[in-house]
Amino acid sequence: MVLSNMFIMRRIIFLFVSVTLAIVSFAQKDLSLEQAVLGQWSEFRPKSLTAFSWRPNSTEYTYLRNDTLLGVDAKSNSVRKICSLDEVNGLLETLGAKRIRRFYPLWVDNKTIRIRNSSSFVFIDVENKNLVAQFQIPEGSENHEFSSDLRWMSYTVGQNLFLVDAKGNQIAVTNDSIDGLVNGQSVHRNEFGITKGTFWSPSGRYLAYYHMDESMVTRYPLVDITKRVAEVDYIRYPMAGMKSHEVTLRVYDTQSGKTVELKTGEPKEQYLTNVDWSPDETSIYIAVLNRGQNHMKFNRYNAHSGNLEQTLFEEKSDKYVEPLNPPLFIDNNTFLWQSRRDGWNHIYIYKTDGSLVKQLTKGEWEVISINGVDKKNKVVYITATKQSPIEKQVYGVRIKNGSIKQLTFDSGTHRGYFSSDYKYFIDFYSSITVPNRVTLFNTRGKSLKLLLDASNPYEGYNVPLPKLVTLKSDDGVTFYGRIIKPTNFDSTKKYPVVVYVYGGPHSQLVTNSWMGGSRLWESYLANKGYILFTLDNRGTINRGAEFEQVIHRQLGVQELKDQLVGVKYLKSLPYVDSTRIGVHGWSFGGFMTITMMLKASDVFKVGVAGGPVTDWKFYEVMYGERYMDTPQENPEGYKNADLKNYVSNLKGKLLIIHDDMDNTVVPQHSLTLLHSFVKAGVQVDFFMYPQHQHNVRGKDRVHLIDKVIRYFEDYL
Repeated sequence: MVLSNMFIMRRIIFLFVSVTLAIVSFAQKDLSLEQAVLGQWSEFRPKSLTAFSWRPNSTEYTYLRNDTLLGVDAKSNSVRKICSLDEVNGLLETLGAKRIRRFYPLWVDNKTIRIRNSSSFVFIDVENKNLVAQFQIPEGSENHEFSSDLRWMSYTVGQNLFLVDAKGNQIAVTNDSIDGLVNGQSVHRNEFGITKGTFWSPSGRYLAYYHMDESMVTRYPLVDITKRVAEVDYIRYPMAGMKSHEVTLRVYDTQSGKTVELKTGEPKEQYLTNVDWSPDETSIYIAVLNRGQNHMKFNRYNAHSGNLEQTLFEEKSDKYVEPLNPPLFIDNNTFLWQSRRDGWNHIYIYKTDGSLVKQLTKGEWEVISINGVDKKNKVVYITATKQSPIEKQVYGVRIKNGSIKQLTFDSGTHRGYFSSDYKYFIDFYSSITVPNRVTLFNTRGKSLKLLLDASNPYEGYNVPLPKLVTLKSDDGVTFYGRIIKPTNFDSTKKYPVVVYVYGGPHSQLVTNSWMGGSRLWESYLANKGYILFTLDNRGTINRGAEFEQVIHRQLGVQELKDQLVGVKYLKSLPYVDSTRIGVHGWSFGGFMTITMMLKASDVFKVGVAGGPVTDWKFYEVMYGERYMDTPQENPEGYKNADLKNYVSNLKGKLLIIHDDMDNTVVPQHSLTLLHSFVKAGVQVDFFMYPQHQHNVRGKDRVHLIDKVIRYFEDYL
């Protein structure tokens, strides 16, 4: 009788819990496709300190609240209003300038912020509420940058570089009309850490800029369909093994109006990267990398004569050298240099005569960034992967002896922003379970005040969150992955799997951060009854040179082997239907998707490849030759990575997507592969997105993700 009563009670409790869970589940709202695609960084962005910044030369940090810029003293915690959107618009109206709807101020000095409206950049003294300077934005101009004294704005229009002052007086720094000559813009297709084409000197007197001659580079045709009769839109696209562009660095003197070209020498097909001025403006430092990308010379040039003054040091590799960061001067004669010469990205201290003072950081971990240098106390603050390749922690490193002090400890991803006096820093932290936590620390590592602890932005929505997994290959290499299950996951059922892949250099899809690096649409797809899985294979970043460079000259080989480690894990899970595994990726991930469909055709049932590289001889010089050398030097590697050679292997369903104006992975990749499928009598699906470049942005992205999901729904 007692046993019977206990059974009844357990049954009642079970029914109660089941009903409660059903009610909770019913109360949760499902995401719309639009929310899943567009909402991750808008509607569902975790709360934070908007427009956060440290005010220069102070212990005050600032952020926006309700369109008002607030200042908080880190020492006293006192809060004050600095200025509001209404006040800024009032000042703009008195100037006859256009009002702004969004207020995003940028500090340029202790009293001055910069804002932008639709027609000008405006500099405002926030203490006295008056105008410091206003620069009208010339029609068609790009690449705006300001001298430190706020006297000049540099910008480009078309292929030429210009200056304008606050009164509207304009100077044409260059006047090239020959097609293929480009000034003041990013070069080398944004490789080697290059993001811009102009470099103001510390005082603002001199402007260094790139001059690129790409007139000898083959013109590649893209078709513009917006005209009644479609027109050809030519781009300069240097393919691997073919003629590349030639770049020089020039220096313009705003006082004399003279231009000097640095004598960077022969051969002209080389890469000029990591450009920086000496603090005294007498010299310019450049990492000069050969076209083979295996020999770098760090050179100093006289900024006024253009002459080479000294090669400070050289770096060589049997694979490749990839300088990504300019020197960081800590005094007039000493600078910090980041290098992977010992197999891991670390900091080295050099004198300007080229002598190595010491290697400051060491170990089997990577320095991710230098956050600042406390010159008074001789401490370098860094973000690094010392605790784990999928974590980022903040550290202080003493210049004197290299001793390292960890300043953040919670497992996950930290971003540290330091005050000018280096007494304080603000830590923005997230993890796989924490959306965003903002804390004020002192630089001894003591937590002073919790400023914000964001709640789950998906509260009330039916959104499954990812879990992190750690795997090992048969040869003992550790891999990190993430897995997303439906919110109504039932371990007794069998689920199909979609593997989301990238797998290429400079990527890391799996991190101990909010959402684990996943896209919200992956959670949306999981709720349709799928398992979503991602693994970072060898070739990806933050794991050291050996882990990354194993792919050299054989793209797609080791990456595929490593992805199959993930598949082996998936097949070991009792709730995975091993006969229904799909794969999706874009760009290098598109290359990997097709590689997996053709070279592991018994494993993958459905693939959706976007913007795929299909034949590396069609890809550009800088990236392609770094990882594959030239087709002439590595014919076997190019042959093995040419997906046209494997079209007859296809067993499952494959959808290839490309953009008609793709200037990164040109449409020829997909079109030539399709031609091979046709000739082999193998059916494959194809879709082209008109008027998009490399990937589909904006509202049209909803259409793209809908198409990807529908394909898996139809065939997986």
